[in-house]
Order: sequence, then C-alpha cells, then structure tokens
Amino acid sequence: MAQVEATTQREIAAEPEKVFDALADYNGTRSEVLPEQFSEYEVREGGDGEGTVVHWKLQATSKRVRDCLLEVGEPADGELVEKDRNSSMVTTWRVTPGARTNSARVTVTSVWNGAGGIGGFFEKTFAPKGLARIYDDLLARLASKVE
Repeated sequence: MAQVEATTQREIAAEPEKVFDALADYNGTRSEVLPEQFSEYEVREGGDGEGTVVHWKLQATSKRVRDCLLEVGEPADGELVEKDRNSSMVTTWRVTPGARTNSARVTVTSVWNGAGGIGGFFEKTFAPKGLARIYDDLLARLASKVE
C-alpha cells in the first residue's frame, strides 16, 4: 500500500482570518460551498473548528463513493485537520497570508493509504487529479463567498 496525496491551492482576495473562519464554520459556510460531489452533509458535534465531527459522502468518481466521518482539529494557527474515522484519509487545510495585501493562500492536502497492485497504480495516478479538481471547485466557491 502506497500513500496517495492530492494537493491544491488558491489565492483568495480576503483577510486570512476571514477565510479561515469561513472554512472552520461547518454549521454554515462550509456546507454552502461544497460542490455536488458531496452529499448527506451533517454536523454531528460542534460545528466551529476544533472538536467538530462532521459526516458527508464524497463521490470521487462515478463508481467510488467515500463515506466520511471526520474529526476536526486545529493543531496550529491557520490550520484545520480533518481525520476520517472510516478510512486513513487525513485532509489538512492551511490558510496563510497571500502574496497580495489583504489576501490569503489556502492549501488543501489530502493523504491516504492507497490500494495495492494495479488498482493502487491507477489510484495513485488518477485520484490526486480528480480530488484536486473537486477541491479547486470548493475553493472557488469559498472565494466567491468571502471576497
């Protein structure tokens, strides 16, 4: 089993704190910016950053649906970490000051233990690109919400 990693980032024309607060708002903003690949969204505990437990299904491909139950932590300033209780997937959202004044750079990275064999080869080759497209869509929706 090889580790699979998908990363995408976007510069958003808003203060980093505002962007981080929107990402950490699982009761409001987060559910509003999810693309159609996410379904059955439900906040089960908390709802604002650290200590939140949230559920969703992620339709990564036409045949692949992940049932995710995520625990949210904030291990560092400007960082949200979502650990899936149902798999090895960990998604880290980092919000840092952007290159321009009053902007934020958001980087999202998901890692998980991939399958072995030929299936693992295809997963490692294609899954990061597909997941990056999904998160790029989410970040575009987030940008239009907070800019």
